[in-house]
Amino acid sequence: MFKRWLLALVARVGLIVLGLCCCLSLFYLLACKPASRSSQQSLLWSGGATSKEGYMALLQEREDSHRHYINSLTKQIAQLKEALQERTQQLQESLDKAKTKGILPQGLESLHKTPTQSDLKEFFRSQLNQAEVNSGVKLPSEYAVIPFDTFTLRRVYQLETGLTRHPEERPARRDRRDELIGTVETALHVLNGPQQHTDNIRRKHTYAPSDFIEGLTRTERDRGTVYELMFKGDGPQDFTQIVLFRPFGPVMKVKSESVDTRRMLINIIVPLSKRADAFRQFINNFREVCIQQDGRVHLTVVYFGRDQIDQVKATLDQTTRETRFRSFTLIQLNEEFSRGRGLDVGARAWRRSQNVLLFFCDVDIHFTADFLTSCRLNAGPGKKVYYPALFSQYNPSIIYSNQTLLPSVHQQLVIRKETGFWRDFGFGMTCQYRSDFINIGGFDRSIKGWGLEDVHLYRKYLHSKLMVIRSPSRGLFHLWHEKNCADELPPDKYKMCMQTKAMSEASHGQLGELFFKREIEAHLNSMKQINKDN
Repeated sequence: MFKRWLLALVARVGLIVLGLCCCLSLFYLLACKPASRSSQQSLLWSGGATSKEGYMALLQEREDSHRHYINSLTKQIAQLKEALQERTQQLQESLDKAKTKGILPQGLESLHKTPTQSDLKEFFRSQLNQAEVNSGVKLPSEYAVIPFDTFTLRRVYQLETGLTRHPEERPARRDRRDELIGTVETALHVLNGPQQHTDNIRRKHTYAPSDFIEGLTRTERDRGTVYELMFKGDGPQDFTQIVLFRPFGPVMKVKSESVDTRRMLINIIVPLSKRADAFRQFINNFREVCIQQDGRVHLTVVYFGRDQIDQVKATLDQTTRETRFRSFTLIQLNEEFSRGRGLDVGARAWRRSQNVLLFFCDVDIHFTADFLTSCRLNAGPGKKVYYPALFSQYNPSIIYSNQTLLPSVHQQLVIRKETGFWRDFGFGMTCQYRSDFINIGGFDRSIKGWGLEDVHLYRKYLHSKLMVIRSPSRGLFHLWHEKNCADELPPDKYKMCMQTKAMSEASHGQLGELFFKREIEAHLNSMKQINKDN
């Protein structure tokens, strides 16, 4: 009985002691529990000593968390490196065995060698050497030419207009804009860097984005992208050209050089027959751009026949009296008009020792001083010729049919899809040095009348080692004029002439509105009647 009572007492005492221990443990846990994030956050705003302690505790907690995260990432990276090294070793052993047995698959020989940084540089250099950057590449025809895009900091001018058919992108697509601006920044970094001193270039100022004039770019699908950037130099007639190349990798500097254009004389050759009124308009543009702004030009006019030649002489004499400009030559040929013949005679008539830069031009062309700069920078004797794609105007009477008065010529020089198009099929306007023109053989003198002579000369350069710079020019315009296709033209030339005439009238949409004018008016009248009845 006593034992039973003693056991019951001990059991009760044990239960009481166990309950006390549980209570003490609970109190201990409550007292030692770390402050919650909300309480710590409240401490940060209390403003007392407790706030500073809470802030330091929070910082410590976050620092520990970041340290643990970094340690975890470091371990993962180490594990990945180890796994990669193991896989590489296994692959190398497999390749060694395959090579020993002579069963290495074709095309995998390069995997047998572990690539190094020098191998990567050598690959990029080989891509550069194969691309058309430093020298021209022989091409079979004009269809194989990859045209350049012309770009500024705000616009991109491109011949391949895509779905939108816009002759310019403004603003450029975001990814394209980032690419081009990044390229300009790279060029500025190169030009302002200490490595420029090794190129023997006298640098008198720091280049800025405002010094950037324009750039040319194109991509060869299996080589990479080339950029030719032009910057203002130390003087108004000094420029700096830098060529960059992106071989589907980091941008590489190819070369940079200072270009002094002060002695680069341009001989503008214009073949002409009749059209005295158009010549007066041409001279007005010539006086403004060549005489007043540029001053480093010579004008050669090759006139066919005698009709209206007195008016042409009078226009030149008046220009001499009013501007004291005497650097021009008038050559008269008493024969049937041939554009190729006229340009060839004008180019060969140059008797000075200077290897002059030729600009083959038509009387209905309007150009700017910026174009003359592009002409000088994009042509080099024995190196490259410049074939700009000009912007051809539509018929102003159609474009501005909703206006009572036509805008002035200068106001019409706007590059938009409603006002004109890039004449990508024309190769008549070109800048090339006389020595290259003579060495290539000049024009085909057997071609008479209109057309084809420019295409033949263009193909000669494509078949040579000279680089052909083909890009849209924002400073070269073909002014609209009535086009008559002579009945005596052969069928192929007559067809080309009629196609050009059709393309020069208006855009596809504007021609559509004219063609369906009656249907459009009938629809508008029916809609007015419905609205009136309602």
